[in-house]
Amino acid sequence: MTQAELFQALKAIGYPVAYSHFDSPPQPPYIVYLFAYSSDLMADNQNYVEVSNFQIELYTSKKDLMAERKVQDKLKELQLPYTKTETWIDSEKLFQVIYEIQLIGE
Repeated sequence: MTQAELFQALKAIGYPVAYSHFDSPPQPPYIVYLFAYSSDLMADNQNYVEVSNFQIELYTSKKDLMAERKVQDKLKELQLPYTKTETWIDSEKLFQVIYEIQLIGE
């Protein structure tokens, strides 16, 4: 899966989606995704297989299990294993749920 395909898949969930940030954030829920770091497999002094780690961030104004389920169902449909963390951003009055995924061989 490519980054462009990931973007299209996230848009299919039905929430506004942007890479990195919105210039003017929409009403929650919305999704932001971004490249976090690489974990490339290396052999013979070269990057053998590209492994790109992405964060998919779901922002909601209240704990929204339905929105989380939509994101998780899409990731499962795409067969993208994920880890999940959550935090409350007091200054924004938003919940942030972060899904960490890997795209291999993009």
